[in-house]
Amino acid sequence: MGIARLRYAPFVLIPFFIFLLHRRFEPHVEISFYDRQWAQHEMEPIGSLAGCFDAKQLHPDYNMTEFVYGAKTTQIHPGMSVRRGLDCYNFAGTIPKPHRSPHDTPLPASQRTVFHTYWRADLLPFLDRQEWVLKSYFATQDLHKTKLILWSNRADLAENPRIRHYLTRFPDAFGFEVVDIPTLSKGTALYDSTHLQLKDAKAWVDGDLVRLLLLWNFGGIWIDMDSLFTRDLTPLLEHEFVTQWDCYGLCSFVRSGMVLTPSADKEYVPLNGALMRFRKHSPYLCEAFHLMASSPPPREASTDWGATLYFKLFRRLIQSGVPPFGVLPFCFSDGRSCRLDNRLPDPFTEDDKSGLWTSGLTLKNGGGLDDVLENKVFGVHLHNQWEKTFPAGGWVERLLLKRFDRVMNQDAERWRQDAAS
Repeated sequence: MGIARLRYAPFVLIPFFIFLLHRRFEPHVEISFYDRQWAQHEMEPIGSLAGCFDAKQLHPDYNMTEFVYGAKTTQIHPGMSVRRGLDCYNFAGTIPKPHRSPHDTPLPASQRTVFHTYWRADLLPFLDRQEWVLKSYFATQDLHKTKLILWSNRADLAENPRIRHYLTRFPDAFGFEVVDIPTLSKGTALYDSTHLQLKDAKAWVDGDLVRLLLLWNFGGIWIDMDSLFTRDLTPLLEHEFVTQWDCYGLCSFVRSGMVLTPSADKEYVPLNGALMRFRKHSPYLCEAFHLMASSPPPREASTDWGATLYFKLFRRLIQSGVPPFGVLPFCFSDGRSCRLDNRLPDPFTEDDKSGLWTSGLTLKNGGGLDDVLENKVFGVHLHNQWEKTFPAGGWVERLLLKRFDRVMNQDAERWRQDAAS
């Protein structure tokens, strides 16, 4: 009997040791599995650039002296990891808001920065959740200097009452177009490639292709439909960038260039394209198309043409001595992806009963989460979850959706008064 007790004693003590470890240490565990053969063949070799940055191949639309090597007004690289506490949010707050006036002269269509987003109408209907990204654009961006184009794979989506409403109300700042992938691919390394026909049930592969083709042809900003704008992106437009996938992919920046050191838990996918900015005929995109054309076809429902592609291209650029594209810190658009104690609250659950968010900040109006959303971060990425709704009275409804409606109603009233005078 005594021997049996000794045999099982270690197992009885395991929960006690786990409790002590949890009290003494902060556990940070995130496990990812990567196919070893895939990593060795696809991720370890770096490869060479295709020459898109060479003077003879550089597109005449692209001024590399200004766009790549020119001085910048804003700093989007913190220089170190900003995943502790509110560091990332506070760094976002160092980027000043642009001065805007309702009496500014609207720019002609050819001079506007174009925002692009895409909805595959054969997957889900365009309803309230899908409309909110449009509302967030109209409520936060400079409608005198930008234009949002909603792209789709079906022309009949333009007849949706929600879309028709914005086409009528914002004729200069909103448009609808149908994606023609073969036409958009002309002039790229993917032209006539069988890769152009690939798509999957999640719209990951074809969605990643569409975002690159649209930015190549028109330049501007790409935003995933499962996102909400919270601030005017104008101060960021001088940069070309993707974003961090989450706060665990550590980016370190030095004066002569940029060195990326991803942590082990995001070894091959430290970057994200839910929010992207590239100029028309950017050599970064040109190189991306060459990489796509020379690589095996993307796996279904994978990030092979998204996060994985950006990382592979990033490594090629710095190996070749080319300054890489920028990388926005995670919280600028994806504050949901970090530590439990400082990530944005779950947008699809009711507010914490304590009324607090993190570091003692309140979930209600008055210098807490509302200040972060309105004056610091630039967007909120919701990561699909289209089947979920925002809870009534939750922080998304109170601090974002109602603000969008309020701003749009105020603007409509001001336009009516200006027209009457």
